[in-house]
Amino acid sequence: MFTRWSVRRRLTVSALLATLGSGLVGVVLATPLLHALLTNYVIEQTSQAARRVSFDVERRAPDDLKPVTITENVDLIQVVDDRGKVRQASSRLLGLPPLTRARVEGESLRVVTKTCTDLVPGERCLITVGYWVPVRGTSWMVYAYSSDVSWYISPTYVLGALLGVLAASLITANVASLVAWRALAPVAAIKNELAEITATDLERRVPRSAHQDELDDLARTINQTLERLERAVEQQRRFAADASHDLRSPITAMRAQLEEALLYPRDTEWPRTGQAVLDSLDRLQAIVTDLLTLAKLDASAPQAAEPVDLAELVEEELARRPRSKRMLRELEPGLVVTGDRMRLSRLLMNLLDNAERHAEFTITVTARADGEMGVLEILDDGAGIAPDQREQVFRRFARLDASRSRDAGGTGLGLPIAREIAHAHNGSLTIEDSDTGARFVLRIPLRND
Repeated sequence: MFTRWSVRRRLTVSALLATLGSGLVGVVLATPLLHALLTNYVIEQTSQAARRVSFDVERRAPDDLKPVTITENVDLIQVVDDRGKVRQASSRLLGLPPLTRARVEGESLRVVTKTCTDLVPGERCLITVGYWVPVRGTSWMVYAYSSDVSWYISPTYVLGALLGVLAASLITANVASLVAWRALAPVAAIKNELAEITATDLERRVPRSAHQDELDDLARTINQTLERLERAVEQQRRFAADASHDLRSPITAMRAQLEEALLYPRDTEWPRTGQAVLDSLDRLQAIVTDLLTLAKLDASAPQAAEPVDLAELVEEELARRPRSKRMLRELEPGLVVTGDRMRLSRLLMNLLDNAERHAEFTITVTARADGEMGVLEILDDGAGIAPDQREQVFRRFARLDASRSRDAGGTGLGLPIAREIAHAHNGSLTIEDSDTGARFVLRIPLRND
């Protein structure tokens, strides 16, 4: 049930219980200390009264019983001679025998004890302070009595302490509730705004807090997330539109070729028509395969983590398929990285295919070490890419000028796939300056063995 409560209610109840518990513990711990302080205070007051009376007795020792003057708010005093006879007493103790027989010991002049008796109406136990007084060669005792400080366990004290703790707990709970309500008000505003945001109005943002606190950090983080989500949704929309267009193109071509062949079956060269349809199917299959690869990369699908030698990978890829352009190699041996061999091979194949489509005569492949990074460069001698368009080519289905459009043989997804593979291996793929053509540079951390 407690877990179903609101944060405000949980904070309020927690503050109430914490204050109540700490208050009760404080009362339990403070009561003995308070009792000790009050007891010492009462002993001191009683001692002063007994000492003043002892001075008077030492100067004028009484021969017969007579009342004693009350001092220091202590109204229970007895003066007892060496034979145990009461020589002087306060009015409440007149006619009563000595309430105690306690005597001083050793060189001490004072004795402090507790006396319990039924002789004094309204009193049960008394704090007793006695002083030794020399009188005409004998030893007398002056006793002063005060009520024992035992009221702290009385019902009145217990009730007062409980009411005080309860009042403090209720005040704390109300303050905690108010503070929680004011602190969580921005959360309610954020929740309401988020509830109204849909996929069609991702440009909306949640309100920021007036204070630079944790809630303001939360609102700022949510707004940053909404910005990333808006960009991702917009990218997905563009991607879906471009993918639809690229998928529709070969389908439309195949449909037109088949419709024309069916309209004029006798005039149709079926082998040529079949080859044209097959070429469109190959293009369609390539696009679908690339889309599936991108989907796996976007979903962060698990990949192998095996040692891969970049120089060996380049040699294998160049030997696997003949290239129409001259290939120059500058490969440094021993450049071993950790990664998925199949995906790295796909990255290299995409870069080589791209370079082959746009090179004039020569492609240069370089593999070298740069500190803790392995660097793989693919350089062609084609027209190159303008600096302001270098990032655009990594967009999915990106279109540049005619010399580097996907109509030149690519699907428009090869370079985006290559960059995603590089990022999946904690590396980077960029286009850097070169004297001629386009220079693609792959950087991947070297393996530490």
